[in-house]
Amino acid sequence: MRAFISRMNPTLRGFLIILAIVAVVVVLQLQATLAALLILARIAFLIAIAFFIYLMWRERREQIAMWPLRARVVFYGAALLAVADLGLNWYGGATGLQVLAFVAVLVLCGLAMWRVWRDQHHYAS
Repeated sequence: MRAFISRMNPTLRGFLIILAIVAVVVVLQLQATLAALLILARIAFLIAIAFFIYLMWRERREQIAMWPLRARVVFYGAALLAVADLGLNWYGGATGLQVLAFVAVLVLCGLAMWRVWRDQHHYAS
């Protein structure tokens, strides 16, 4: 049996593992537990993102403080908008075109922050 599983297509093996997990959840009626774990995972993900952003800011805050006011406003504004977008998505959820808007806002915030960062480092040298 072990040789059969080791020679199996990895994609098929992965799907079979997922199918086994789904069968256990359905048979043992663990949907409520799964929903609670999903909520905890979402909260942990938000905390991880916020902590990462805080660490990046703390490491570079002296450098950012020397930027012109407009660059700082755009940089911090984009960061706050991205955090608000993540929070609203977590609170209300997104369906249909709202998912597209959610991703578009995150991408545009990241682009704005990257452009400001690049401009300040490009012209500072």
